[in-house]
Amino acid sequence: MNVQETKEQLIAELIRLAFAEDIGDGDHTTLCCIPATEMGKSQLIVKEDGVLAGVEMAERIFHTFDPELKMTTFIHDGAEVKKGDIAFVVEGKVQSLLQTERLMLNVMQRMSGIATTTRKYVKALEGTKTRVLDTRKTTPGLRMVEKEAVKIGGGVNHRIGLFDMILLKDNHVDFAGGIDKAINRAKEYCKGKGKDLKIEIEVRNFDELQQVLDLGGVDRIMFDNFTPAMTKKAVEMVGGRYETESSGGITFDTLRDYAECGVDFISVGALTHSVKGLDMSFKAC
Repeated sequence: MNVQETKEQLIAELIRLAFAEDIGDGDHTTLCCIPATEMGKSQLIVKEDGVLAGVEMAERIFHTFDPELKMTTFIHDGAEVKKGDIAFVVEGKVQSLLQTERLMLNVMQRMSGIATTTRKYVKALEGTKTRVLDTRKTTPGLRMVEKEAVKIGGGVNHRIGLFDMILLKDNHVDFAGGIDKAINRAKEYCKGKGKDLKIEIEVRNFDELQQVLDLGGVDRIMFDNFTPAMTKKAVEMVGGRYETESSGGITFDTLRDYAECGVDFISVGALTHSVKGLDMSFKAC
């Protein structure tokens, strides 16, 4: 199974589980007071400025629950929206509209919050070659949609999980017995398993960086908790031979300082682990 197939399978499972935990053996509030034949429509109203994300996911949620729901989209994923904007209208059975409302809003508010934050970081990097990366610091079960939201906001996905890239972090290096053993074992593993995986290694100081440069065999080098001054020197040492990434202790206020050192990527866990959802509502119209 390739990465795209894995993502599709996980999103389908997310929707299934989300409906199972929310509806259980039935939405008794809706079922007791709304006739099964009642038809209506609702609109998604944006309640604060930001970047819209999750429109395609919303359509998937609606159609998974009730294929006969009709969604008319006015604003698409990635658009910058203002308070009061109407993103889409959905028509169909009122029972279906009511039972899909909360899951759709939960997903869209989360995704739009992530996209809005990511867009802020992307704009702060304008004029540099540096791209902002997400991390694996995601909500369990929601990784695929959260990483999609980063892309919608203009960011770049790092690895999706532990299966689509090798990232040799400090613990891997220490347990393996050093930089050389970690890299050589990674290369041997890929060759033996017939896997074409990129190899990235984290370095904590200039000595480890020099060891990597002497040995080679990687695609990207991550500078972990380097200061901007250290990062500038590290980029000069690499000299364009490998992709470079800064990570650890980087805030929005220091983001530009690292980018101006010439790194290719800056990874930011805050894109997904501590964002505020974008306020919106789904109202009858």
